[in-house]
Amino acid sequence: MKEILSLAFIFCVSIYSYAQHTIQTPTGQIKTFQEKGVIKVTNIPYATANRFEKPKPVQGYDSPINSQQVSPACPQKERPLFSTMFGVEALDLMEQSEDCLNLSITRPNNELDSLPVMIWIHGGSYVSGAGDAVIFDPNQLVKDQNVIVVNVTYRLGLLGFLGGYNDIPANLGYLDILEAIKWVNKNIDSFGGDSHKITLFGQSAGGEAITQMMLIEESRGLFQNVIIQSAPLGLIFDREEMIQDMIRVAKEIPVHAPIDTLLNKQEEVLAAAKNYGLQAGMPLGNQYGEYPFPEESEVRGIWHKRAREVNILIGYTKEETTFFVPQIPKFRKISNLPVVGGGLKSILVGITTNKVYKKEAKAFAKNCSVDENNVYLYEIYWGSKTNGFGATHAIDLPLLFGDSSLWKDAKLVEGISAEEISDSSKRVCALWAQFARTGKIDSKGRIEGVLKYKEI
Repeated sequence: MKEILSLAFIFCVSIYSYAQHTIQTPTGQIKTFQEKGVIKVTNIPYATANRFEKPKPVQGYDSPINSQQVSPACPQKERPLFSTMFGVEALDLMEQSEDCLNLSITRPNNELDSLPVMIWIHGGSYVSGAGDAVIFDPNQLVKDQNVIVVNVTYRLGLLGFLGGYNDIPANLGYLDILEAIKWVNKNIDSFGGDSHKITLFGQSAGGEAITQMMLIEESRGLFQNVIIQSAPLGLIFDREEMIQDMIRVAKEIPVHAPIDTLLNKQEEVLAAAKNYGLQAGMPLGNQYGEYPFPEESEVRGIWHKRAREVNILIGYTKEETTFFVPQIPKFRKISNLPVVGGGLKSILVGITTNKVYKKEAKAFAKNCSVDENNVYLYEIYWGSKTNGFGATHAIDLPLLFGDSSLWKDAKLVEGISAEEISDSSKRVCALWAQFARTGKIDSKGRIEGVLKYKEI
């Protein structure tokens, strides 16, 4: 009996040893683990920061990083619309913590080296989401395309995206993302990645954050390609008056208030932007003229100059704003009018999608098209024909993350078969990965039934 137990113990130890591997990085030792055919390491600290302070890069780890828990989310309010649209609670079972400056790495379970690296910047209007949320599971993308994906978590809401009052610096969330990109450059070669082949990709606010990274002098040379998905670039200018209205409310909040109090008061800060039209949909964000950003008048010129160093794939979905109809009372009321409601909804969706997403994406692509780089503009027209949302905002997420089983209860793709989701996902992931590997795709093309693109 003792011999059997001894053999069992040795077997278990050998399995554990096989499942884990210690990576020596410039910042310290990190233990990986195997999961569903990939190699992962989660919850890696890339920086530290006290509340309302600039992030400080982690210089070294006192002991090996050995975590199989997902990175905690930045504290946030629940957004019921998201759980309805995605079919799962995006932050289900996730810890929330102000100590959230962490990232996770997923690489293929093979011996390949010098792999292209894709850094995911999540969206959520700068008030919600997390890098390791279940809807951003990169396993399938990594396995099928032999790329490394890094999921970044950063500070949100008042903790990350409103400053310039009470000695609170502005733009802290953007500085968090910058530190994460620096960490990847320093350490990713140890995981078999190529630090000279880094692509930033992000959706919604995450896509907008990538355009902001292109304005920061310290980020030069840290990434070679960007994929900007459904960035609300129509909302990022002429915001100063709205910001000041929010600051007037925020400055009354005690700096050391309990986090629940801070989150409740944050709702009052956001409400201060309600009279600013479409901008009220994402009131937090960039504060130009505050470190590390230039004055607003310089932004387009800097984008044009920086584009010489970066290849760009940027785009939008055909019906972005149908996603938001359920949470805008006036929009919802018009949509429900008898006879004319459907037509009026289509007109409003067309106008708002163009204003918030399409128009500025096209302008950004044109402004950034120079002799030294490749720039492509895409439109996704894939979506459900029966759920009333169509090719809506966030429809690109099931095309990139998870597998079809993750999305089976999602209103977002209701009416689309699991087989169609899987097939469309594989084709989009292949295109994104090709761009990450080479910085270019065909000058013009389409994924039949899903998207079309062209070189600018």
